[in-house]
Amino acid sequence: MSAGLLLVTHPGVGKALRETAEGILPRLPLAIATLSPGPHDPPETTLGRVEAAAAGVDSGDGVLILTDAFGATPANIAIAVARGQGYPVITGVNLPMLLRVLNYPELSLESLARMALAAARDGILEAVAPAVDPPGANHGVG
Repeated sequence: MSAGLLLVTHPGVGKALRETAEGILPRLPLAIATLSPGPHDPPETTLGRVEAAAAGVDSGDGVLILTDAFGATPANIAIAVARGQGYPVITGVNLPMLLRVLNYPELSLESLARMALAAARDGILEAVAPAVDPPGANHGVG
C-alpha cells in the first residue's frame, strides 16, 4: 500500500498540476484526487467533498494534502479535514513538489510530507541572475 494524494486548490490549479504530471510521468504511482472549492460553495458542502475525496484516495496509509495558498479557503478547508483525520497538509504546492512526491510512492506518509517540503525549497531557483551594471555605467539616463 501507499499513501494517497489530494490537491485542494483554487479552481484550475490542482487540475493543471495533475494533468502536467500525467504528461511527464508514464503513470501516476499514487492515487491522486483534485478538488477546488467554488467561490459560492457553502463551507460545509466543500468540507464534505474534501472528506470524501480524501477517503477515496486513502488505501490505509493516509493522505498527503497539498494546497496552494496558506490562509485561503482551499487551505483552510484542507486543514480542517486534515486535523480530524491526522493527515499532513503542505501549502504552496508547485510542480516540482508534486513531481518529487510522485517519484517516491514507496515512502511513508510522514516521509512524503518531508519530501514535499524539501522539493518546494529546492525547486525554486534563480536560473539566470540579473545583469549587474559595472560601476559608473551610463545608460543615457539623466
